[in-house]
Amino acid sequence: MSRIEQRFADLKAEGKKALIPYITAGDPNPSVTVPLMHAMVRAGANLLELGVPFSDPMADGPVIQEACERALEHHVSLVDVLGMVAEFRQQDNNTPVILMGYMNPIEVIGYQEFANKAAQAGVDGVLTVDLPPEEGHDILPIFKAADIDPIFLLAPTTVEPRVKQICDVGSGFVYYVSLKGVTGSSSLDIDAVAARLDVIRKYASTPVGVGFGIKDAESAAKVSQVADAVVVGSAIVNRIAEHVTEPEQFTQEIVDLLASMREAMDSST
Repeated sequence: MSRIEQRFADLKAEGKKALIPYITAGDPNPSVTVPLMHAMVRAGANLLELGVPFSDPMADGPVIQEACERALEHHVSLVDVLGMVAEFRQQDNNTPVILMGYMNPIEVIGYQEFANKAAQAGVDGVLTVDLPPEEGHDILPIFKAADIDPIFLLAPTTVEPRVKQICDVGSGFVYYVSLKGVTGSSSLDIDAVAARLDVIRKYASTPVGVGFGIKDAESAAKVSQVADAVVVGSAIVNRIAEHVTEPEQFTQEIVDLLASMREAMDSST
C-alpha cells in the first residue's frame, strides 16, 4: 500500500477528510520550504502538494505565477525540489508528498531518471498539469514501476467518457478542479461540486480531492462534506506574498489558517 493510499485509509477509519495544502518550492527562498512543510503537517495537513517552479505555469493564476517567479529568482530547479523532499523525509517518513508541475522540467531530466530520483527522494505522486492521459503512454508505466502515483485533474467541463478515461489511468487520488479558470478563482458552488463528484465517483476507484476556490475554514468545511480531500493553494501562497521578508509571520499565518480549516472540517464531517 502506497503512502497516499495508506493515509486516505487511515483518515477514512477515523471519519476524517484529507487536508492538502499547496506551496511553491523555493518561495520566497529555498531555505523556508522544508521548515514550512513540517509546520503545515503540525497544523493538521495530511498530504503536501509541492509546486515545481516553472516559467509558464499556465493553469495557475497570478498568485502562484508570482510565487514561481520568486522561486526562480533563486534558480530553484526540479532537482532542487527533489532535494527538498529528501530533506523533509529525514524527519517525516509518513506524510505523502505530491509534486505539481509541468512536463518540460521532467523531460529535461528524462522520464526514467526523474522517476528514479523522485522515488529515491521520497516523492509519492506527480500531478503534471499539461500531461493528458492519452499522451502518457511513455511516462505513466515508468511512474507506476517506481511506485509514484500519477494524479490527474478533472474540470467542470470534462465530459463523462473522459472522466472514465482519466480515472482508469490515474492513481493515488483524482483532483477535481471546482471552478472554470485558473487557480485563485472565487465563487465556489458546493451544490454544483457535489453533483459533479457524483458523476466522478461512478468511475473513480480512488479518493476524490477538490481544489480551487477554497480560501477559509468555512469553504474548506463545506467541501469536506462532499469530497475526500480539500486542496488549498492560493490562500496559502497569498500569506507568503504578503510577508515575503518575514518567514516567521507568514508561517504563523499559514499554520493558523490550516488549523482553522482542520478544526472546521473535523467538526462538519
